[in-house]
Amino acid sequence: MKNDEVMNIAKKRGFLWSSFEIYSGSAGFFDYGPLGAILKNKIMNKWRDYYVVREGFYEIESPTIMPEEALKASGHVDHFTDPMTECKDCLEVFRADHVIKEAAGEEVEGLENEELTDILKDQQICCPRCGGGLSKVWSYNLMFQTVIGAKGKKTGYMRPETAQGIFIPFKRLLRFFRGKLPFGVVQMGKAYRNEISPRQGVIRLREFTQAEAEIFVDPRDKTHPRFAEVADDTLTLYSREKQVEEEGPVKLFAQQAVSEGMISSEILTYQLCLAKRFLDDLGIPDEVIRFRQHLPSEMAHYAIDCWDVEVETDRYGWIEIIGIADRTDFDLKSHSEHSKEDLRVFIEYDEPKTVRKLAVKPDMKKFGPIFKGDSPKIIKALEDVEASHVEKAFADEGSFKIEVEGKDYELSPDLINFEEKEEITRGEKIFPHVIEPSYGIDRIIYSVLLHTYTQEGERTYFKLPADIAPLEVSVFPLVNKESLAKNALHIKDCLRKEGIISEYDSSGTIGRRYARSDEIGVPFAVTVDHDTLNDDTVTIRNRDDSKQVRVPLSDVYSVLGDLVSCKTSFRDVEAEYKKVNS
Repeated sequence: MKNDEVMNIAKKRGFLWSSFEIYSGSAGFFDYGPLGAILKNKIMNKWRDYYVVREGFYEIESPTIMPEEALKASGHVDHFTDPMTECKDCLEVFRADHVIKEAAGEEVEGLENEELTDILKDQQICCPRCGGGLSKVWSYNLMFQTVIGAKGKKTGYMRPETAQGIFIPFKRLLRFFRGKLPFGVVQMGKAYRNEISPRQGVIRLREFTQAEAEIFVDPRDKTHPRFAEVADDTLTLYSREKQVEEEGPVKLFAQQAVSEGMISSEILTYQLCLAKRFLDDLGIPDEVIRFRQHLPSEMAHYAIDCWDVEVETDRYGWIEIIGIADRTDFDLKSHSEHSKEDLRVFIEYDEPKTVRKLAVKPDMKKFGPIFKGDSPKIIKALEDVEASHVEKAFADEGSFKIEVEGKDYELSPDLINFEEKEEITRGEKIFPHVIEPSYGIDRIIYSVLLHTYTQEGERTYFKLPADIAPLEVSVFPLVNKESLAKNALHIKDCLRKEGIISEYDSSGTIGRRYARSDEIGVPFAVTVDHDTLNDDTVTIRNRDDSKQVRVPLSDVYSVLGDLVSCKTSFRDVEAEYKKVNS
């Protein structure tokens, strides 16, 4: 199986290792070795190039531990759960929908716990480990819980996603972007999910890296100013209708997908196209990529449209590596309600409008005697409160609480009157909608390794694009003689000074060294031979086709710099130095 071959090489050559191996390991955790860490950082930097440099978004960094009230507002405390079942005999726990899928081949993700319990019972599905009976299904929250502070009185959680760290400081971000929509903010970093039984290597981790962008837009305008640039991109789309009808995905131009209403907006479609271009730049072929729309039963509580970018694998089938969702205004509205902070944006009209508006009018005969000298500042504060919020508080809680200058005041319904009045307004306050592309970096790295792994007869290698390869150039003396070795080491040191990650190797035959270099995906090799001592030229070898071209030593650093950064191709270098090689 290709997966096994790739993972064996990844472990042997320093890409990925199981964590805590000398203590028997712990499922759901992986170390990135010397090559894996470089590969990961290069992929993350390429992602930054797409979203920060090209799209013009800004990156922030927030804590990985979050207080309970923040995640209560986001819905994670109540909704971030998986269905769990336990074996009555061996007491092993399993994710119920996965057990059913493995035993019966049914896709039951999103069903209620009671329905899953009935399926386990009706189909007599037993423990996959010992064959014992399984318990009824219950909800298991996936967040790692912790305590904040020495006394442990404040509950916190390891963040399940980076997104909430962008929503919470929204007021400051809005000020940074001068109060204008649309704008995008990104965050990259660790997220944590206490998976029930992670058994799929790097596909299901308890600690993983996300790269997320939150794009804040006017809900009335979900077009994209540069949509024409991607309108002719082809997407393999597996819509919810095709899934329900048990038909296969279809290929459509991006413009068709919007025009036919398969994808809900231009801006969401643009993000799908951007994801496809990113994966193409990483060397993942188009034929193993599809975009699958979430079924209603699996749609997140905050989304109105969501597409998973999936990659086909030989061991795990189709796996999600990117999720792209229209999160609507759920997050900002919820944080606004829980924090009592106004997280709306003022949208100015093209022309002023006359509108009828419900207004709060304090009953001064009662208000003044109760609050005395504090009355003016309370009344002033009420001017900034939506009358509908006060009405709702009266209906739900019987009173309305307001904080003024650090002091809380409680207003009863008999103190407030409501009246409609006409006023000229130049705009209105709205909650922006959020478009979110969320990239799972670890799954993307696995997909890159799997789909760049190439076998050609006895030769195997990772066909990594040059600009993400962990080692960029191998430097070899043709034979291990002091004069050649000295020159090769000097070239290696000079390449490193030029910012090119290079490695020197003199062990074994030149053929064996080429094979070792190819196996870990080094795109180019420089060979110093006896001619180098006479004419100051070296050989540059191309990994993908084993072709070689002789280049003057004075040019080798600039040539390799252009090759590694993908500014030029090896074929172009061959053509340019044809005379040197003739």
